[in-house]
Amino acid sequence: MAMASTTGGQCGRYLVFLSAWLQLFTLVCTASRSSTVTLESRMRDDPDLSEFYSLIERDEIAMSKLVHHSLTIFAPTNQAFQRYLNNKTHLNYHMSSTPLRLSQLADTVRSLNDDGTPLYITRKRPLSGMQEDLYINSAKIIRERSNMEFTNSRGYKQILHIIDDVLTPLTTVFNKTLDTPNPDAWGFLQSVEAINIEPHRVRSFRKKILNLKRDQVFKKPGISTFFIPVETGFKAPPSPTLSMVDKRVIDGHVIPNKAIFTTPAPYGQALETLQFEDDLRVTITFFRHDTGKNARVFVVSNTMYSNSRLTPGAVIAEIVKANIPVANGVVHLIHRPLVIVDMHALQMLTDTSHTLWSKFRDLIEDYAPEFLNMLRGKTQMTIFVPQDDAVTQMMQTNFMSNRKKLLDVLMMHVVLDGVTIDKIKRNNQNHIYPIRTMKDRHFLYFNLNENRTTHAKSVTVESGGVNASLILGDIATKDGYIHIIDRMLGVSYMTVQEKLETDPMLNLTYHFGKLNHFNDQLNMTNKRFTYFVPRDKAWIQWFIEHPAANLDDFVMNREQSRLVLEQHLIVADRVFSMGDLRNMSHDSLILPTVGPESLQIRVKEEDNRYFIQWKETGRWTPVFRADVECTNGLIHVIDVPFVHEYDMITSAGTQVHRYSAALTLTVTVLAMFAMTGAY
Repeated sequence: MAMASTTGGQCGRYLVFLSAWLQLFTLVCTASRSSTVTLESRMRDDPDLSEFYSLIERDEIAMSKLVHHSLTIFAPTNQAFQRYLNNKTHLNYHMSSTPLRLSQLADTVRSLNDDGTPLYITRKRPLSGMQEDLYINSAKIIRERSNMEFTNSRGYKQILHIIDDVLTPLTTVFNKTLDTPNPDAWGFLQSVEAINIEPHRVRSFRKKILNLKRDQVFKKPGISTFFIPVETGFKAPPSPTLSMVDKRVIDGHVIPNKAIFTTPAPYGQALETLQFEDDLRVTITFFRHDTGKNARVFVVSNTMYSNSRLTPGAVIAEIVKANIPVANGVVHLIHRPLVIVDMHALQMLTDTSHTLWSKFRDLIEDYAPEFLNMLRGKTQMTIFVPQDDAVTQMMQTNFMSNRKKLLDVLMMHVVLDGVTIDKIKRNNQNHIYPIRTMKDRHFLYFNLNENRTTHAKSVTVESGGVNASLILGDIATKDGYIHIIDRMLGVSYMTVQEKLETDPMLNLTYHFGKLNHFNDQLNMTNKRFTYFVPRDKAWIQWFIEHPAANLDDFVMNREQSRLVLEQHLIVADRVFSMGDLRNMSHDSLILPTVGPESLQIRVKEEDNRYFIQWKETGRWTPVFRADVECTNGLIHVIDVPFVHEYDMITSAGTQVHRYSAALTLTVTVLAMFAMTGAY
């Protein structure tokens, strides 16, 4: 028994030893296998790199470099190849002979192309997170799949980075070669007939550069971004565009010290051009329209000071061929020259080369051609053009069956004056800025909003019940400006309740109605509402003029506040426009409200503005905004509420309460200014 026990113990120790040895052997074998993994085998075994690896596999020279040389490889994913439209992939342009980790990437990397064409590195700090995004040309480096380091059989270091796009160098036309390998921007222009930029030509701009002796700008060493207008941009009659190109215009097509590719471009940021002097400053901003397959990139030049030949404002051009790398930066071909204002507003609106508002142009030409005739002969105009998505949404409504209504809506988008964003901002200090449109008795109401984080100021415009944001502004014409907005004005898409909630000048009425649940009914779509809504300034002014009234009690006493609001709301089987009320109220007009009392008013019109008289006071006051259309009714924004002082006074109306009311009012006003910047 003792011997058996001893033998069993020895056997157990042997098994433990054997198990440990097997584990060690496995680890050693695994480490040995790991050490034999090469860049070539890593790429061969990665299913997401099969497209790129198969190209290398079929290229004897590329495979030799992959196996035997020191390398950095920027490998596109299979998904990148699915989006790639060109026939040929330039393998050498995805490689560099120097092994470089991400932290070692400089502004440029010399590729293995025969001419040494550089690759450009862009660093972009995201809005959230600390780690910057890295791009090579227009491809994003996928950080979590990069910095993979290997050693080949000869002991050379190799590094693999995975990217999300295929890199395309400057390429030549079949059977043609370049006089100068790896040309700079001027070399590109000189040899452009041998370069694959079909179907475009750039002869006119090249000739102008040469005549004005600005070729040195395009030869300058370093890194710049060059915008070259194609031939068709100078051919649209009767535009004298080419004669307007001078040295300053040419310099306004170059952004120095930056190679800006379209994917990592700082969209929305104004970038200084070579033409940036005290008397004339030109900036260029990248602007992206739409996403996915429909995505298009535009550039917008903004002239901030004018001379005798140039008009201040923005000029927009679409990039028709992007991201052509040259020895001193990157070239983008654009559909027309920047800086030069050579069209009237009507010309620009109907010009088919301006694709940014193609659906708005088609809408007018197909359904309301008389609108164009109404614009002819106007000496000055500003047009607010809805972007394509907004027009598409509008065409799904019943507006298309009512030509007169459609024409009225189109006229809401035109102001017979030159209105710039700067003018809107200057006129919008602590109040909402109205301006008359081509449609009688209809105004545009501008509001300025400030982002609390970035402090950037954005502009909104309201008319006909629709609040739209300016997407792109100050596109200059010979007789005014074009602004692009994100909604079609006058085509209602909100209920009365939704409009109250979102309109910056109706905050107080909305919050009063929210506290006492009065607003709940205003979302109903089976009723037709006509709501006389005092704007915020009207409530504030009323409480200032009636110090005996108690705002605290009004807010807290839900029954009392509800009775006051009921005095302003009409529910019927139809809505009442201000024009209807004017025609109906030669004498006093009695309207049934949702409350116990009827509303007795008169309406008159003077100088294309409506005025309303409430019988209880006999006071005529202006209607600040008439006929704000909603999907279930109309809102009329009024300057004085329909309320008596005794409606607000309660038995608790003491001096202490008056102080409290003043305090509450102050807090309300401050909060309102914080939210909207205006009342």
